[in-house]
Amino acid sequence: MKIEYVPLLKIQRELYDIPRGTERFQTYIETMVDPETRDLELPLVAMNPMGKDHIPALLDQYLALTADDLAEQAVLAAASQLTTIDGTFKLTLIIADDAMGWWTNRYTTEFGHCFESKPLFRRGWLTGLLWSSEPASAQTAQEAALSALFRGAYIQQNGFARTLSEMLKQEGYAMAHAGCTEPSLDPDDLAYTREILAPHFDSTDYAIIIASLFGDEAARELGYEPQGLSSRAGLALALHEE
Repeated sequence: MKIEYVPLLKIQRELYDIPRGTERFQTYIETMVDPETRDLELPLVAMNPMGKDHIPALLDQYLALTADDLAEQAVLAAASQLTTIDGTFKLTLIIADDAMGWWTNRYTTEFGHCFESKPLFRRGWLTGLLWSSEPASAQTAQEAALSALFRGAYIQQNGFARTLSEMLKQEGYAMAHAGCTEPSLDPDDLAYTREILAPHFDSTDYAIIIASLFGDEAARELGYEPQGLSSRAGLALALHEE
């Protein structure tokens, strides 16, 4: 895989310098869309253009950490492991507003980011999401970028995941190769989680998959049947078993 890192945190921050309203939203659209083809030029779909002051404050923190530079260094170093995989991609970091963005549910947005990224993927984009509910850190930026890189590599080799089992394998690979240590569960909870998930490994049912990946908290929030699972239990199992 050939990877170009595209720093977009400063561009996102500049959008928030415009007062909230029509002008900011219109500038956001113009920044994101190619003026000639009207096709997507920059993958800013996940950001909240009407975000409040907590987002530019968070972006200021990431910029002070030189998060784009750190993510680029990590991605280009890791890409040396992927030279036998075909494909040319651009990779970037985007702020998603799960703290105060009414249109950004953490669970559905994260699911879409991980498993429904085909439109961006086909345009040659890989994106790592930084969440407005989480504090800025260099580690967070690097793990988000590296997870995006290895997720893209996995998809390039194996295609898009459809079943719960395929999704667990994809995310386990991405998180492990990115050096993630969370989410995690104790050994008893991991064994219990595997027992609960095993009958659903071949499932393509959205409600079951959401509950399996993210746990009962997500299931209840979205009106799905809880499975008796801890927070992010399926993802913890995926990381543990990689």
